[in-house]
Amino acid sequence: MADNQLNQIPHRRYNILTGEWVLVSPHRTKRPWQGKQEKLSTLDKPSYDKECYLCPGNVRAGGQANPNYGDVFSFVNDFSALLPDTSMEVYNKGLLMGKSEAGICKVVCFSPDHSLTLPQMEVSAIEKVVSLWQSEYSELGKAPGINHIQIFENKGAIMGCSNPHPHGQIWAQGSVPREVEKKTIHQKEHWEKNQRSLLGDYLEQELELGERIVAENDYFVALVPYWAVWPYEMMIIPRKHHQNISQMNGKEKRDFAEMIKIVTTKYDNLFETLFPYSSGIHQRPTDGEEHPEWHFHMSFYPPLLRSATVKKFMVGYEMFADPQRDITAEQAAMALAQLPTEHYTKMEGH
Repeated sequence: MADNQLNQIPHRRYNILTGEWVLVSPHRTKRPWQGKQEKLSTLDKPSYDKECYLCPGNVRAGGQANPNYGDVFSFVNDFSALLPDTSMEVYNKGLLMGKSEAGICKVVCFSPDHSLTLPQMEVSAIEKVVSLWQSEYSELGKAPGINHIQIFENKGAIMGCSNPHPHGQIWAQGSVPREVEKKTIHQKEHWEKNQRSLLGDYLEQELELGERIVAENDYFVALVPYWAVWPYEMMIIPRKHHQNISQMNGKEKRDFAEMIKIVTTKYDNLFETLFPYSSGIHQRPTDGEEHPEWHFHMSFYPPLLRSATVKKFMVGYEMFADPQRDITAEQAAMALAQLPTEHYTKMEGH
């Protein structure tokens, strides 16, 4: 199939990290970003909310009081999905199987300021978040029985975020999740065959083509993956082959923070709203193996399609068959790349 056909006819795209396919139907909507754009007034949060259980000094829902923290702050989730001392005999009755899962769940408050989100924070403040991620990954990964660390953020009520204070989560657990297992398999196959990183080779090709690049700096590139499922999905990839975030030096850490700010700012600017998404960092498991094949990356999965209120739902065909999208990765990248990196609230007329 010629490249120029990809934006014209239905086709499937292969995800090199998971081995799965996505159906792309570009003929359904040629210019998706020309749809109605509704602006939502969602920027009127106070810098401190006495009712917020994540603000400094407040008592959380679990009864513990937060310190009067002045920067990024983390604590064990009062209502953790995983518990450290969970154990039971393996449940195995015919085709019914189960086993206990132990782990640690932590909450990471990005800022003491209740009103801020990542795109509204200074790069230096986001850099402190990255530093905490690094230390949490290293420390949690040393804990007995912890084989995987998942760092993620759910931003916005429609993504299941239960508190508007800027925060993310870290789940450390004994098993390696299926999504990470799939990525390990495909990266390992490429590494054993070529002695090179799969994402490193992919990034080299993307930079040469330039069709899906959204932003780049010295150490990181933000792009819309060729196999993207969500309408404006993006991925941040380090140029250097780092297996995990703890391997970044000071300049790399700052560039990573800068790229997070750029990506999230472009999201907010797209429909001039506090853009919802789920983001997560996939990196080397902490199972004691070297995993030379792993190349860490951060993915953003946003649900908005045409405006601040028109969403993409994974229903019907997506639930029973394969993921499907109407706009191509190239169209999404073009729309995102053209957006300014200054937050829309700071521009003239706002």
